[in-house]
Amino acid sequence: MAAKKVLVLHGYAQNATIFSKRLGALRKSCGKDVDLVFVDAPHVLTPADLAEAFQTSSESSSLDDLGASDTNTNDPAAAPRGWWHVDAERKNTPGLEDSIKLLRDYLVKDHYDGIFGFSQGAAMAAIMAALLEKPEVFPPVLVDGKPPHPPFTFCIAAAGFRPRSPLCDAIFEPSYSTPTLHILGRTDVIVVEERSKTLLDISTNKRVEYHDGGHFVPSKANWRNFLKAYLKDPLGDIPSPSAAAASQPTSGTATPVTPAL
Repeated sequence: MAAKKVLVLHGYAQNATIFSKRLGALRKSCGKDVDLVFVDAPHVLTPADLAEAFQTSSESSSLDDLGASDTNTNDPAAAPRGWWHVDAERKNTPGLEDSIKLLRDYLVKDHYDGIFGFSQGAAMAAIMAALLEKPEVFPPVLVDGKPPHPPFTFCIAAAGFRPRSPLCDAIFEPSYSTPTLHILGRTDVIVVEERSKTLLDISTNKRVEYHDGGHFVPSKANWRNFLKAYLKDPLGDIPSPSAAAASQPTSGTATPVTPAL
């Protein structure tokens, strides 16, 4: 069986390198069965961006809180990145169009079975899954008048939410049908359950799994085994990983502050 190929989208203020490290145990578990392709978001975040998101003047504490302390706003290769710039009122997604076009360029060059995102990256993953179902709503995603890629077989949204903007409304309404695994943390204070449900409400073909931790991708053995099995056979009857002890925040972020992602 050929390896599954999956686009992987990091969270706000992380980057592809950091998220790849955070998912290191999962990558090792998947081995050659699943090719996880980690992508850098196009927007490098400035200290002002982070202050806007976290309503704080301390860049370092914001990065630590995000689990992105390895980033460096002075080093482009290690810079914190975002799929769009934060709008504190959560009514716009400035820069989203650039991210869609970046991912379009990945999709037109290769075939991907699915897409996997965390936090803002999970929202971006859902956006791309929905957009491939009706690409005509955003003509710049088309290549020579045609979709760049068929709809994904599956989407994984860990700590996802529905972004609000005219473009997102056009993409998501009334709903999208790509099979989507939603992973929610019971103690997540960044993307709280009420906000996660804004994405669940428009996901008509969904599976929802909870873990007992916060704002991160769970990485204990039961979750690694579940995610590996799901990635290999996303439409199969994979037993739930739940009913385990709380995972530790080794992937993503666990933080007491609430950015306006």
